[in-house]
Amino acid sequence: MAGEPELTVISLGGGVQSSVLALMAAEGAVKPMPDYAIFADTGWEPEGVYRHIDWLEGQLPFPVRRVSQSNIREDILAGVNSTGQPFNSVPFYVRSPNGKTGIAKRQCTREYKLAPIHEELKYLLGLGYRQRIPENLFAELWIGISTDEAHFRMKDSRDAWIEHRWPLVEQVMTREDCHEWFAERFGTRTLPRSACIGCPYHTDIEWATMKEEDPDSWADAIFIDAALRRSARAVRFDGEMYLHRSRLPLAQATFNSSGQVRPHSHATNLASLELAPNSQPSLFEEECEGLCGV
Repeated sequence: MAGEPELTVISLGGGVQSSVLALMAAEGAVKPMPDYAIFADTGWEPEGVYRHIDWLEGQLPFPVRRVSQSNIREDILAGVNSTGQPFNSVPFYVRSPNGKTGIAKRQCTREYKLAPIHEELKYLLGLGYRQRIPENLFAELWIGISTDEAHFRMKDSRDAWIEHRWPLVEQVMTREDCHEWFAERFGTRTLPRSACIGCPYHTDIEWATMKEEDPDSWADAIFIDAALRRSARAVRFDGEMYLHRSRLPLAQATFNSSGQVRPHSHATNLASLELAPNSQPSLFEEECEGLCGV
């Protein structure tokens, strides 16, 4: 895009890569200094992520703007999307009465991450509601994608007035490099995994870690998972919805160290399970725009 951006902003998810990217920018390792970081809050992150964002704010020389379109957890319970329409935005796993399986349409990233970030960018550019964007006015949005994820998560912006940049790729940094960079500067402090508590893209290992290390989030995920099958919305998909790809209730699943799920002996409909032979790969490579989980 010709010319200099009017605004330079980091998309701050609160996870490993975006946190390191923001701290590198604060250190001057990535230039120019951003004008802002924007944290798009879905309302359903683990408490550790919110505490981490609080800590990050004290480390950065540029402001962190917190924005939200809606609370995704409350919307799930209400059976609506981020704009209040009776529609599901989350890619829940579905099993129909005849045994067929599928996955619901995914648009949660666009609604709960992209939309509020874009609205905030317009505000920071001084644009009013529905105001036409002047020609040659654009914002540069930095996204924390590392080289090991670049092949499936780097995507150009669909909006002509936003230009994406991936500084970690420019620095040839992997996710592990980000961990090492952080450890060198902040010792034993850890970086959280940023994702909604009940994200269907969690791997089995991530579910197991939540169960063992974050009992509050685990209990909430079980509650929402069960609520999906009590909701009249399930009729719309002609079947039952689940958070886990095995299409078993979370409360009936145990996980081994390789990431597989093993159903309890009293679980039913075992013939319909779709278990990976060794371990479940990360499903974030299916995620649109590369903004979740970084």
